[in-house]
Amino acid sequence: MSNHKNEDLNNLTQKVAKKIIENVVTGSPPEYGFQFYTVGLDPYIDTIEEEYFKTFIREGGAAFKMVVEYYGGGKTHFLYCLRERAWKYNFIASYIPLSPQETPFHQLDRIYQAIVKNLIFSQSPDELFKGENRGIGAVIKKWYFEKFQEFSQKVPKDSVLIELKHYISTLKDYDSTSFKNAIKEAFLSLAERSDENFSLIMQWLKGDPIYKNMVKKFNIFEKIDKSTAFKMIRSLNQWIQDINYTGIIVLMDEAEITSSMSSKQKDLLLNNLRILIDECARVHFKNIMWFYAVPDENFLEGSTQIYTALQQRVQTIFNAEINPAGVKIYLEKVIKDPIETLKQIGEKLALIFEKAQKIQFNKTELIKTIQNFAVDSYENRFVSGVKRYFVQKIIPAFRQLDITGNAVLPDEIQNGS
Repeated sequence: MSNHKNEDLNNLTQKVAKKIIENVVTGSPPEYGFQFYTVGLDPYIDTIEEEYFKTFIREGGAAFKMVVEYYGGGKTHFLYCLRERAWKYNFIASYIPLSPQETPFHQLDRIYQAIVKNLIFSQSPDELFKGENRGIGAVIKKWYFEKFQEFSQKVPKDSVLIELKHYISTLKDYDSTSFKNAIKEAFLSLAERSDENFSLIMQWLKGDPIYKNMVKKFNIFEKIDKSTAFKMIRSLNQWIQDINYTGIIVLMDEAEITSSMSSKQKDLLLNNLRILIDECARVHFKNIMWFYAVPDENFLEGSTQIYTALQQRVQTIFNAEINPAGVKIYLEKVIKDPIETLKQIGEKLALIFEKAQKIQFNKTELIKTIQNFAVDSYENRFVSGVKRYFVQKIIPAFRQLDITGNAVLPDEIQNGS
């Protein structure tokens, strides 16, 4: 849940608390632990859970939301909260940090690659911190080992392979026959302990360059490129449901939409977004939800037909109470009192810091310190993202408070004293 009470910190080990603090000081939320210092997001998270994860998407719908929040304002934290809620309903998620270089939205095949690379199922805190059990290969292995254990308990040892082969033959048809064959053969390669075959098939499934004749023997004939990317994404989603997940929640996190993009690349990005939104309205796109988080809306400004077409599709505003169907989610609108919110975040982080360091702050001096930095961060909100600025300053302030026992001023940290 995103609104953890203080007593929930009793479940935190010192080791995990330290990892949380190490992450927070970089300005980025940790894979696990963000829950313990989440403040003010519940109205949005709860509404999305109730209106989408619990009902509409779970029952076969598809939806697209655009999350708007400046850099350092908490986009990633919000997306992590959504991922955690989605896991409650047995969705598989894919959190994708987008960048103009690594995962540009104007290249759809790169988006497919990013989705399969970042697929992740619900995991323990330790597993999340390790970051090993993610990607389509990890999902296939988990699926295979669960089926292996299931059949091992039902039939004699020498019949398990026969049962596994029969089971894999019952997969439904997907939009891409090549995708289905790749999944089927990957499963069989695990059953037959053929690491070489598994590795080859993974190369194709991940969209990595591979010679066609290397995968022909698996009845894989299609190429994953921009012309087949959406078909592959649909097939991926169909398979995910076939192996008893509810569907996929895709969380795309755009740090910046570079101004150096050519006009052709911008047009492609906008057109891909339009196609994606339209796909969500079609009957064959089921049990999938996309969140596209951006630092601003400048990329939507233009007067050509492609700009107008997209503007029309994203013009409605999400409101937790009166319009949960709205497309655009403005994170800053959920925060009613920014300084009070920062103070609450500071109080929660202080508890985690105390747990990590096995210390106890003087409460009076702690409250003064948090107040000082909350006000300073809000005053500097146009210089840097207010939440990122605050958490990056408050952790060093806690260290100094621990040493001196006296309330810390922002200038002391900024001057390195």
